[in-house]
Amino acid sequence: MRYSIPRLVIAATQSGSGKTTIATGLLSALREQGIAVQSFKVGPDYIDPDYHTMASGRPAHNLDSWLVPEQVLPELFTRTMEGSDIAVIEGVMGLYDGGREGVSSTAAIAKLLKAPVVLVLDVKSMGASAAAIACGFRDYDPEVNLAGVILNRLGSATHEEMIRRAMK
Repeated sequence: MRYSIPRLVIAATQSGSGKTTIATGLLSALREQGIAVQSFKVGPDYIDPDYHTMASGRPAHNLDSWLVPEQVLPELFTRTMEGSDIAVIEGVMGLYDGGREGVSSTAAIAKLLKAPVVLVLDVKSMGASAAAIACGFRDYDPEVNLAGVILNRLGSATHEEMIRRAMK
């Protein structure tokens, strides 16, 4: 696989955290800047890829190591990226969720593609616990490159400052 392909995985702690909103917004923003962005969705989803297609102006593709042999996915990813500048990959459920033993989990796909992961954290009604959750996700599998965290559903600037302080 060509490891120079710019790519980013948008993951979360669980479904309903805002992955699709964040991924679709990012796809649209990149497209508006004239960047050829290719989207992917982990798992056999057909609804989120429709949103991706509308936002990016390109057909979205699924990455699923349950249905496609793991050793085939990097080549499929590389071929699909032809003519694109960057890949945005939206995860499935929570970062480590998938089939038995993590098959087709977002973490497994991120490691396979050597892609950095941005974790979307729904922090509504939460304070310093957000930092504990982020640390747990980072430390659970050190082979996953957790590159950043997006704090979703912040209540106020004070709420954000409290969580950012705990994250340090």
